[in-house]
Amino acid sequence: MTHCIRLLLLVALPLSFRAAGQTVPLPDDPYFAPFHPLAAPAGPGLILQRGDRLAICGDSITEQKMYSRIMETYLTVCVPELNLTVRQFGWSGERAPGFLARMTNDVLRFAPTIATTCYGMNDHRYTPYTEAIGQEYRESSQAIIRSFKTHDVRVVQGAAGTVGKMPSWVRSASGTVTDLNLGLLELRNIDVTLAREEGVAFADVFLPMLVEGHRAQQRWGADYMVSGKDGVHPGWAGQLVMAYAFLKAFGLDGDLGVITLDLADGAASASGGHRVISAAAGQVEVESHRYPFCATGAAEDDGSIRSGMQLVPFNQELNRLTLVVRNPGAAACKVTWGDQSRTYPAGELARGVNLAADFEVNPFSEAFRRVDEAVGRKQAYETRQIKDLFHGPEGRTDADLTATLTEKVRTPLATAIREAFGPVRHTLRVEAAQP
Repeated sequence: MTHCIRLLLLVALPLSFRAAGQTVPLPDDPYFAPFHPLAAPAGPGLILQRGDRLAICGDSITEQKMYSRIMETYLTVCVPELNLTVRQFGWSGERAPGFLARMTNDVLRFAPTIATTCYGMNDHRYTPYTEAIGQEYRESSQAIIRSFKTHDVRVVQGAAGTVGKMPSWVRSASGTVTDLNLGLLELRNIDVTLAREEGVAFADVFLPMLVEGHRAQQRWGADYMVSGKDGVHPGWAGQLVMAYAFLKAFGLDGDLGVITLDLADGAASASGGHRVISAAAGQVEVESHRYPFCATGAAEDDGSIRSGMQLVPFNQELNRLTLVVRNPGAAACKVTWGDQSRTYPAGELARGVNLAADFEVNPFSEAFRRVDEAVGRKQAYETRQIKDLFHGPEGRTDADLTATLTEKVRTPLATAIREAFGPVRHTLRVEAAQP
């Protein structure tokens, strides 16, 4: 619970901390003394609308197709009623001015209705901060926001993450890791100011990565790199943190439904995209048209995704499929879901337990994997579509024709995601635990 409260302070501060110029309180640790993050403007609640077309824009960290994939898979299976479509537009090495130059050709032609941006990592030049760096980033970012707004696109201005070590592959890198993170903090504070001035949403990737990355190293050793093995490109744990920041910025509440079973009379009910097929003493069969987010997709390292779920309250705030058991008739009960079982005190079951958090492998895992793999294939093509074809000889010869022809390839990949997402039937069995 303390962990959840701490992250809530970082990502969703109360109004008393949100006045312009107020700073976010950081943990009482000398490591954080140089950092003075501005408090972000309050979020307006749910900003996603049914039928939205989401554009996920950013640099090589976006082109990794990891946090963008987590986001798209989540939006597909966890909030299917919104019927969203998603494209990722990551471009390695890109800075905000570069995206500004290509956004009309690459992004706006697809008429998005909402867009996320995540720049700053390359914009800070891997050197100590200067006012010239900040001015260029602010001007370009503001122009991006205003261009989107001119085309009726709602914007989530995302901050860059953190640097974990000096990037040896950047020849011009200078200063220390702290210098670089202080520079990234300055760009994050510019993002906060722009979000307030332009009336757009803000996704704070920087602070959770800074705070929880440091705490993770204290717990698990200096080799734990939330910013990735090269110090810049996060692995699945850090990408989960990034996805969490953007999904929270959308205003999603994470309620994925409630299944209730009464052991006294065998009655059962379900809500939030779930339907009871049959119920008997201690058992309920459910058909679900909404999935929990499972850390068992096609990700190369699911353990790292679960590790990321320990850094931020992803399951508590975004991934709650709740089982409530009434009249258990015993001090504790064993819950079996699929081929996995857990034992809970009766009081905990009466309050409700989060199946999504407690059952890492569950009856949704295989169906979730199929959707996630389909998302991965589509996003992989989107990189080829934009980088290789739009900006290759085909696009330079006839941009409109290239867009038309490449959409004929992308469309079946998008259709495959919808086809992979079908209802899941599953059974929950609850019985008195053996003493």
